[in-house]
Amino acid sequence: MPRFHAVVPRLPVLLSTAVWLASAARADIDPKNFDPAVKPQDDFYQHANGGWIKANPVPPAYSTWGSFNEVDEHNKVVLHAILERAAQAQKADSIQKLVGDFYASGMDLPAIDAAGIAPLQPDLAAIAAAKTGADIQALVASFHRRGLPAGFGFGSEQDPGNPALTIASVGQGGLGLPERDYYFRDDEKSKQLREQYVAHVAKMLQLAGETPAAAQAGAAAVMKIETALAKGSKPVAELRDPVANYHKLPLAEVKKLAPDFDWPGYFKGIGLADAGDIDVGQPEFLQAFNALVGGEPVVSWQAYLRWHLVHGTAAYLSTPLIEENFAFYGKILTGRKTLRDRWKRVLDMTDGAVGEALGQLYVADNFPAASKARVLQLVANLRAVLRERLQTLDWMDEPTRTAALKKIDAFGVKIGYPDKWIDYRSLTLDRGPFVLNVLRADAFNVRRDLAKIGKPFDRTEWLMAPQEINAYYNPTMNEIVFPAGILQPPFFDAAADDAVNYGAIGMVIGHEMTHGFDDQGRQFGADGTLKDWWTEESAKRFAERSKAIVAQYSAYTVVDDLKLNGELSQGENIADLGGLKIAFTALQRTFGGRPQPKIGGFTPEQRFFLSYANAWRANWRPEMIRLVANSDPHPPPQIRVNGPLSNLPEFAEAFAIPEGSPLRRPAAERVVIW
Repeated sequence: MPRFHAVVPRLPVLLSTAVWLASAARADIDPKNFDPAVKPQDDFYQHANGGWIKANPVPPAYSTWGSFNEVDEHNKVVLHAILERAAQAQKADSIQKLVGDFYASGMDLPAIDAAGIAPLQPDLAAIAAAKTGADIQALVASFHRRGLPAGFGFGSEQDPGNPALTIASVGQGGLGLPERDYYFRDDEKSKQLREQYVAHVAKMLQLAGETPAAAQAGAAAVMKIETALAKGSKPVAELRDPVANYHKLPLAEVKKLAPDFDWPGYFKGIGLADAGDIDVGQPEFLQAFNALVGGEPVVSWQAYLRWHLVHGTAAYLSTPLIEENFAFYGKILTGRKTLRDRWKRVLDMTDGAVGEALGQLYVADNFPAASKARVLQLVANLRAVLRERLQTLDWMDEPTRTAALKKIDAFGVKIGYPDKWIDYRSLTLDRGPFVLNVLRADAFNVRRDLAKIGKPFDRTEWLMAPQEINAYYNPTMNEIVFPAGILQPPFFDAAADDAVNYGAIGMVIGHEMTHGFDDQGRQFGADGTLKDWWTEESAKRFAERSKAIVAQYSAYTVVDDLKLNGELSQGENIADLGGLKIAFTALQRTFGGRPQPKIGGFTPEQRFFLSYANAWRANWRPEMIRLVANSDPHPPPQIRVNGPLSNLPEFAEAFAIPEGSPLRRPAAERVVIW
């Protein structure tokens, strides 16, 4: 589920503008969504959204259902029409034909079911033929060349130490469970989940042609290797530290960390002529991987690779594999009851494989120029407010302030879609086996990624396709990016009043700007370089405030007895608090001190906070809440609303929240950063 975020160096033919605006919901405050039985001071999220939540249970095919899903469903109708038309396109070498062939092959379920596991037989045969450790290492390279995860992660990244350059990057990976702690938590739910995972691996191996006994043995071997990889991995919260996860090393030093792995052979296998210096994100992981290279028998690695082959491609194969994959990753992990319609799944796969090709068709008729102009004005207004706050913060000293102002003045802004599109002319797809189209597209994306290594970084690149309902801040680019997909109700509506827009998209803009100064973003300078530009005193004062945020959010219970991981979520919590404060102040500036009328019985200030809460309305299954709390930096929506609002006197004043209420923290306990 999309949730605005910061990116750390390392989400269509269309209707006319008039029809697009008419077909989308209006952004407005609807009292039918409220729960009048709950007071604003007790639970504002429930007060603003309780009626909607009661009337909108999670559909069986989903793990969550909320405002993002509503917008996504609208987008999918538009994109579906594009794909159906593209599937009829016959013009050679056209973007429309490329997208249409991919989609059509994915929709041909009878052919996919008839083929079964056959499209993977060459890979399965290669795995079965492996006799030595060298054979296994060659297979790892073969997997990586086609975007299949195995052992570790490798690719290109913008160099945090020199953002003008693209370098190679290697990091932890190779797991089948969501993150490393899933292998070690000792509560009963976690133990049961591991048992269910091993059983799932065995079933998948059996569907791939293994005997029941061999599948059981293979699943045990997979669990042993993955547990060892997990032991060498960092917890997700520790991955938030960009300094601790940046180690730019020459190849000779990388070889010392993993001397038993044939790095020159690997680079040849993935088609990389010269790796140059490599950023080793987690050196301890590479050492753990190296111990497994020579320490585990070939037969265990064969089971591991066989599993990751079928795991990585299951969604593109026959119905038995799709259903077993869903049984674990859909039902058990996220609580979904049924699969979504096939066309929706294939649409998402098309988006993931050739997203910018689909995006070119999407924006052709679905992104009004007036929307871009209005959003750019909002960005300018919020930037001015944040800049003024930086000038007056009492905890920031002058040297740090000067650098902070330089950074915000250098902020880049991208709205809508890229100025330069990905060139797909070297990618050939057809109407044959869907899984082979997916692997061809993935191989194309890998080649394109690896070709960047050693070259100047392309600052025109986007990390999301334009149809994404999301936004991000990229610290090495020092830029905020808002794809066209997010610029529609309830997040943005050119016809809505300012209070509604500032409470929704305005807060999103402020949120992404604040990421430039959160616990991660603040470690990157104006040019995107990872460097310490803070004085010791200012850093100390910031740490005091960020620790208070961690303590506040760590006290929230998300489901059953599970607490929120305040360390993991602190960047998002800092950005939510800052984004709200900046957007609210920017809204006040638009009034110019003039009295404003009520609309629908609500003041502009009330409409601002109601709009914010409405944008996050959602029902979540307990399994999904648990998954997010354990592995995602974004907290569940109720905390995203109530958490920052409890720190804001502006909110307390707007709704006359009494002292001592849950949504009005005592002045001494409120956190104010930006």
